[in-house]
Amino acid sequence: MSLEVEVLGAPPLEPPEAEVERLAALALASAGIEDGHLAVEFVDAGRIAELNAAHRGKEGPTDVLSFPIDELDEPLGPRELGDVVICPEHTEDLREAVVHGVLHLTGMDHETDDGEMLALQAELLRW
Repeated sequence: MSLEVEVLGAPPLEPPEAEVERLAALALASAGIEDGHLAVEFVDAGRIAELNAAHRGKEGPTDVLSFPIDELDEPLGPRELGDVVICPEHTEDLREAVVHGVLHLTGMDHETDDGEMLALQAELLRW
């Protein structure tokens, strides 16, 4: 099996698509995930505000949202890891948003851990 990172929407010039794929693969590898499919989509403020309201009950746009699909159990077919949705106009560092969103797909949650996710995120971005 292999890892497929699909970049959707109108990605900004920086980071380029290859860098988005590399960052996603690096974040997944940190959790021991080396195969499956995920999508990283770049959207405008209106679309991410809709998703934020529908899925988190929060008004207004945000920087990044993650939607895991397959749990960490063994799926029957190719693993569908989930989707990361990023709003460039509400994101200071798009590289950080990619890593952050993908780490959420691995099951990490900075709102409930003791700083592990954000520490790992910072370490991965230094690489």
